[in-house]
Amino acid sequence: MDSDKGGVLDKDILEKFHKSFYAEEKNVLSQNVCSKIDPFEVALSRKVLEETQHVFNHKIEAEGKPITNQKSSGRCWLFAAMNVIRLPFIKHFNLEDFEFSQGYLFFWDKIERCNFFLHNVVETGRRNEAVDGRLVSFLLNDPTTDGGQWDMIVNLVNKHGLMPKKNFPESFNCESSLKMNQVLKSKLREYAKAIRVLVLKGASDADIQTLIEDQMTNIYRIVGICLGIPDETFTWTYYDKNKAFHSIGPITAKDFYEKHVKQLFNVDDKVCLVTDPRPTNEYGKVYTVDCLGNMVGGKRCIYNNQPVELLLELTAKSIKEGEAVWFGCEVSKRFAGKQGIQDLTAHNFPLVFGVDIQVTLSKADRLLYGESSMTHAMVFTAVKTTEDGEVEKLRVENSWGEDRGEKGYLVMTSDWFREFTFEVVVDKKYVPQEVLDVFNQEPIVLPAWDPMGTLAQ
Repeated sequence: MDSDKGGVLDKDILEKFHKSFYAEEKNVLSQNVCSKIDPFEVALSRKVLEETQHVFNHKIEAEGKPITNQKSSGRCWLFAAMNVIRLPFIKHFNLEDFEFSQGYLFFWDKIERCNFFLHNVVETGRRNEAVDGRLVSFLLNDPTTDGGQWDMIVNLVNKHGLMPKKNFPESFNCESSLKMNQVLKSKLREYAKAIRVLVLKGASDADIQTLIEDQMTNIYRIVGICLGIPDETFTWTYYDKNKAFHSIGPITAKDFYEKHVKQLFNVDDKVCLVTDPRPTNEYGKVYTVDCLGNMVGGKRCIYNNQPVELLLELTAKSIKEGEAVWFGCEVSKRFAGKQGIQDLTAHNFPLVFGVDIQVTLSKADRLLYGESSMTHAMVFTAVKTTEDGEVEKLRVENSWGEDRGEKGYLVMTSDWFREFTFEVVVDKKYVPQEVLDVFNQEPIVLPAWDPMGTLAQ
């Protein structure tokens, strides 16, 4: 931009900024502190810390043990799902503690997700989407993320079942997936070019499928080397609380789910409700996202859009009935991580910086301007309500180990829920029929890069 057209930060303007900064002594104090300490720690409200208590008047009968830890991976959606599913399982089998294998579903998600990506390459090629166009560029940017959505869990559990963690424990690349993903992404981009060349030549479906199967042979090998390969059958042996010995198996993971888990927690009985307040996306409508999923032939990611107050009401209703709730939120905003507090008043940014952040735009505008999206999945296990039944705060089971919050648990205010929670999963028996009927609509397709397609990690 030419200087005579304005906009240049010339000497006079910069001098004005400089004088304005030092005209306020508080800026110097903030500078002295924030140059040595995390600015978010500086802005943390002592008063909120004093007033926050992990006490609730409605809590599920027993929370799961042990506290889980996804470590350096984006598997929160899987951990949160396994943490919800294990609760009735622990009660039924009279266990002290238990974990389903997150690594088992992670293995199958990697295999299915890579195959899904390669078929998206075929689909976009047949649509004549340019390789440097927005859609294909978006897909190529992260061909195999760790993150996921609830409907992806439904796909994995229904097809591949579940397995106890003792029968398929964590591996290095489960807990630290970066390098494995680098290998996979490199191969998937290479394979994408080969597929597009074949599609553009007008190759038959059979020839394209033969190529993808050859490519997937290598993908399976890479994932198997990094994560291990689950056995086709396993035997689960355990002691119950009374120290009695039990054994189940040999059994497949799918049969284990069908025979021993499904009657306690049926993933098909759970529905995912989202709240997207953007004016373009009406409540009472169902949405999906182009090219989003994790399994060819699997369930699409479906979003039943409802007001946030309904999500909060159904969450409280579920917990009062003794059922924990899987949910997705933007975890990092107004979050005191060490103390485990999600509260809009947790930080006083104007006191430190002279301006506020993170809540200066509406929830709808944060979605529109790239300031907000669903980034993390966790579990609600308790709720505190007033005498009038209004929700004050909720208890959250996270998957970051015991070092944060109250031994791994967070506390979230209802105001924080309204601003930064985007979806909840509850049993359909708690959902009004008119809301369930929305699922019968033909989904409105949002573009692949829409923020509602952001995956929890």
